[in-house]
Amino acid sequence: MSQDSRKVALIGTGMVGMSYAYAMLQRGSCDELVLSDIDKNRARGEAMDLNHGLAFSESSMKIYAGDYRDVRDADIAVICAGAAQKEGESRLDLTERNAAILTDITKNIIASGFEGIFLVATNPVDIMTRVVYKVSGFESGRVIGTGTTLDTARLRYLTGEYFGVDPRNVHAYVMGEHGDSEFVPRSQALIGTKHVTKIIEEYPADFSMEDLVKISGDVRNAAGEIIKAKKATYYGIGMALARITEVILGDRNSILTVSAKLCGEYGREDVFAGVPCVVGRDGIERIISLALTSDELSKFHTSCDILEKMYQSLNLE
Repeated sequence: MSQDSRKVALIGTGMVGMSYAYAMLQRGSCDELVLSDIDKNRARGEAMDLNHGLAFSESSMKIYAGDYRDVRDADIAVICAGAAQKEGESRLDLTERNAAILTDITKNIIASGFEGIFLVATNPVDIMTRVVYKVSGFESGRVIGTGTTLDTARLRYLTGEYFGVDPRNVHAYVMGEHGDSEFVPRSQALIGTKHVTKIIEEYPADFSMEDLVKISGDVRNAAGEIIKAKKATYYGIGMALARITEVILGDRNSILTVSAKLCGEYGREDVFAGVPCVVGRDGIERIISLALTSDELSKFHTSCDILEKMYQSLNLE
């Protein structure tokens, strides 16, 4: 990956893709951003719209519409294309439709000569990331899904509100599927350096474990609530994508709960799921193995079993 020029190729200029592009522009996250979409005219219009805002930004990004040939020398190919999740539809219902779309996209990107890092946001993201890995033939560390990064951000926000602290001082994760079987390993949840259970023990009149269980449910159901209210979610995931991109391009070695291929961690092989990972210039540097309780490990296996079953139903192997 070149450190002189940071180039990102975005495939899919729908609401998620453009929320990401807008966040990138506002933060000056890269030097060059190429937009690609099956609707070429839309990609051209989105590029024009972003460029007209450059005068109000501190960024000097080069933004333009392109095609797969422009992906060849990108550091990161960000895939946001795919069918949208409908109200009342689970992420897993999208599997077959989006697997076909991402298979075609990945083949075209590889044909361009691309040698960077894949970053996948299309839902169901854990399965779609595995599809890209399978089709691309890339090493697993260079194929990353957004995983539970947004879910973790939601958890930290709601937990911070509950305890009255800055969410950036909440150290807790959502693991497993980005979807209905995700779970919060509360054995790993800290406020600052203090475990949440200790805080509850010290202030039983103010806080309770039942409230934390409710927060976990609110996190799990957040996407459904947002879709019910405004038909789609895009701002949060757009900002999560921008954060992951900055971590990669800046070689920050940050810990993010991205969707990664498990190679024996937590007793699982091959499945892609949201787990804490160290992410840097080369993609996923390593997966962090947390000391989960037996109950938490059981929940993780249940989530992985669901993802494995859905992936195998595609008959791609």
